[in-house]
Order: sequence, then structure tokens, then C-alpha cells
Amino acid sequence: MDKIKDTRSFMRVTHRYLGYFLAGIMAVYAVSGVLLVYRDTDFLKKEKNYDKIIGKNLDEKALGKELKIKNLEVQKTEGNVLKFKQGTYDSATGQARYTKKELPFLLDKMTKLHKSQSKDTLSPLNTFFGISLFFFVISSFWMFNPKTKAFKRGMIFTVAGLAVAVILLLV
Repeated sequence: MDKIKDTRSFMRVTHRYLGYFLAGIMAVYAVSGVLLVYRDTDFLKKEKNYDKIIGKNLDEKALGKELKIKNLEVQKTEGNVLKFKQGTYDSATGQARYTKKELPFLLDKMTKLHKSQSKDTLSPLNTFFGISLFFFVISSFWMFNPKTKAFKRGMIFTVAGLAVAVILLLV
């Protein structure tokens, strides 16, 4: 292992090996982040049919929650059968027949990892990853000697990148 003599060498060595260690998860987050940008479209999604028994006499809101269909809207009711864009629900029997467009298994798992919550089992991984990314931001300032042209140019790019980020937040 490399010798750590001072803060600069610690930052450089830790940045290097943490980067290698997290390369796989960074690739997963990069792909799933791009997919999440297009989650409101059918990009890469395939139609999947469902036929299952759920609770009886559910109202529109409860039905949407149970079937995990956002903004479910009943278009027509014929007797006990509620018809909505994705399928039908028989409130007397609890039978729901519907279709959903979903990502393939692996891509779906990747996006679920990307948008996990504190109650999820992988939330410590997400926290570690977020902290690691923040470390990459900080440690990158120790990659070059502050007296060099590369460092000074890097500061210009840093200010430009920060300005773009602030502008995007305000738009």
C-alpha cells in the first residue's frame, strides 16, 4: 500500500482506492440515474399482464395503491366491474386484470436501488455511497499542487460547474 505522509497523500490514496472500490456501484447509479430521467416514458419498458385477487370493494384511491398504479382513474363502472385505462377490477370478487409497463428485471432492480428510502435494507449502502461521492468532491482538490496551472484551471472549472448547478436549481 502507498505511504501516507500528509493530508495530500492521504486524500490522493484514499480517492484512488475508494474510486476503484466503488466503480461497480457508480456504474449502476449512472445507468439507473439515466433511466430514472425517463421513468415517465415507456423507454425500455415491456408490457406485463396481471390477473390477481385483491381486497373487495376498494375505492378508486385504494385500488390504485393496491395495484401500485399512480393516478389510477376509473373511466366506467358496469355493475361491480370498474374499468380503468390499464384494465378492470371486480369489486364483488376482488379480481383485478390489468397491464403495466415495467422495466426488465435487472434494470428495475437498479432503479429501485437508486431511489431507496431509509426503511430499505440497502439504505446504509446508499448513505455510504453518498458520503463517498462527497469525499470524491472534497479530495479532488488535493490531486494537484495548488501552485500548478492545472489546479488554477481546475478552480475555474469548479466555479463554472458550481454556477451551472445553482442556475439549474433555480430554474
